[in-house]
Amino acid sequence: MVKICCSLLLLSLLSVQLKANPGLKVRITQKALEYAKKVGVEILKKNMEKEQFPDLIGYERFGLGNVHYNISRIRVTAVEFPNVSISLIPRSGVKLVIRNASLTIDMNWNIRTWMFKDGGRSTVHISKVFVTATFSTPLDSIGHTSVSLSSCHTTSGDTDIKVNGKSGFLHDFFIKYLKKPIHRSLATNSCPNIRSGIQMIAKDFQSLNVPVRIDDLAEIDYSLNSLEVFRPYIDMDLKGIVYPAGNYTGPPYVATPFAIPDQNDSMLYLAFSEYFFQTSLFSYYTAGAFNITIAKETCRYLNISTEMFGSIIPEIAKYPIIPYPVMMKLTATEIPLVSLQQDSFTLEIRESMEVFAVLPDSTTQSLFTVNVAANTSIALNVFDQKLTGSLCLNRLQFSLAHSNVGSFEISFLENILSYILQTEVIPSANAKLSKGFPLPNLANIILTRPHITIAQVRF
Repeated sequence: MVKICCSLLLLSLLSVQLKANPGLKVRITQKALEYAKKVGVEILKKNMEKEQFPDLIGYERFGLGNVHYNISRIRVTAVEFPNVSISLIPRSGVKLVIRNASLTIDMNWNIRTWMFKDGGRSTVHISKVFVTATFSTPLDSIGHTSVSLSSCHTTSGDTDIKVNGKSGFLHDFFIKYLKKPIHRSLATNSCPNIRSGIQMIAKDFQSLNVPVRIDDLAEIDYSLNSLEVFRPYIDMDLKGIVYPAGNYTGPPYVATPFAIPDQNDSMLYLAFSEYFFQTSLFSYYTAGAFNITIAKETCRYLNISTEMFGSIIPEIAKYPIIPYPVMMKLTATEIPLVSLQQDSFTLEIRESMEVFAVLPDSTTQSLFTVNVAANTSIALNVFDQKLTGSLCLNRLQFSLAHSNVGSFEISFLENILSYILQTEVIPSANAKLSKGFPLPNLANIILTRPHITIAQVRF
């Protein structure tokens, strides 16, 4: 796995355009490509030194006949890539150039002509190897962006073959006929190895098209909509929609267009729009995640009973001397609304809180219903490749919606209700938010030292 530094941008979008747009953008900068190049070269070296090469069997013509050869037990013992560059070709792709590479090979050899026959072990040093490869980003058969090797060319310069413990005119004359098959093998195998690596990246892109499970209630669609190459970076548009689990009906929102602010300090940028978070709120609202029941059995810090309300509401004070347990049902009355402002992530939640008395026969009697408007702030972090959050209650507003116990002043209950919400509901919500949203898995990259910025952009 590759570890890279990343920045997460949460963007509030001010636009009147209505068309299909991504909920998430990913930017890969030149700094990330340089780091990936460094890591990739080391991986390539190790793979080449471990690779099992097929035997080379054939013949080469010379003036008096054919030189038959058999080269076996080929093993790369050393590889050097002194000059590797990777560059972005705007609106085209990525170009990889390897210059003056060299490698050392140990091998068994056997040659045979009508006048000479011999074999042994030898060391081959190949220098001045040049590889040029270009990767493009076409659409696949179903319209998704993919990545492929569009061109690849390999050339090699000098080949020095040292035969262990043997020399002489005939050896020197016939050994040179081993150079051509070695050159051909190098040219034949270099580009397929690069293509194999590109196919692995393409497979990672295809995996983005599979919805990612968050929990039992919701899934994220990170499908790759488009990929565009610019001079200093690569931008990818991901669908970035959260759906109720197993239900892929589009949410009642339209994503607005946005662009990532010009920044190049990090290797990777993930830019989430309000649309991404709003679809997640819609999904959890649809699944009933904002509906909560608070009862005596689940209340950790307070023994809620009719006695607690009796001093404020005269009708409840008339209940028997032994107080009844109280149960509260919170039901979301509308989809919570997210708002991203500069350095601020707020969430407006509107709920209906119905308060019941639990009677001795386990039936319930509705006492009163209160409308609750909660303004909260969310602090975000990245942990274990997930976007996690922590909810903080900023402001609560209560209004009496209905009462079966006569009229009373709701302001007298605000402290009690606020305390219950602070100690019971907010910790429960934070426990769920701490489990996090899985971030898109891009080539098994591990994000390190993440920096989160909330910004407002205009179009």
